[in-house]
Amino acid sequence: LWEAMDHYTEQALFYARSEHPEKDYLIRELPLFAPVHRAIAQNKYLLLQHQVRLEVEETEDTVFSDEKWLCFILGQLITNGVKTATPSAPLVLTFSAARGPGAVTLSLRDNGIGIPPEDLPRIFDKGFTGPKTGGRPPRTPPAWASTSASGCAGGSDIGLAAQSSPEGTTMTLTFRVNDFIHQVQGE
Repeated sequence: LWEAMDHYTEQALFYARSEHPEKDYLIRELPLFAPVHRAIAQNKYLLLQHQVRLEVEETEDTVFSDEKWLCFILGQLITNGVKTATPSAPLVLTFSAARGPGAVTLSLRDNGIGIPPEDLPRIFDKGFTGPKTGGRPPRTPPAWASTSASGCAGGSDIGLAAQSSPEGTTMTLTFRVNDFIHQVQGE
């Protein structure tokens, strides 16, 4: 109960601050998986209650971001992932990262029922909960092909992308790598 109240309070505060997010950001270099572990800890009772299995494929990557904002985003993705569980299979949430040219990506994959293609383009809209299901997914997997959507996490310059199919959803956060800083530091 306390975890749910904390989650909803944080969500309300986030939306209240989202009109002028630049006043609340503290962008700094941080280990990519520090906010992952913090978001998992903040949602531990939800994860335990739903018997979610976690797989964390940790890397040593660092990114420039606001840790509080990133934890909020990850918490939302964890909560939404738990909502897609099916009674027929235990839910598995997998966190992984990859470094590419000019970017580091953090992916959260679930093996839930997926997001219907008609809802996918709207998932990054503020307050969208999936009107066809009243904010809750159907309990049986839908029959449709893989689809995708993309967006941006507020003013934080984090790219967001979603790919979904009846076998699950992958949410990917993309962080630009600032090579200039590393060049100046001689790394």
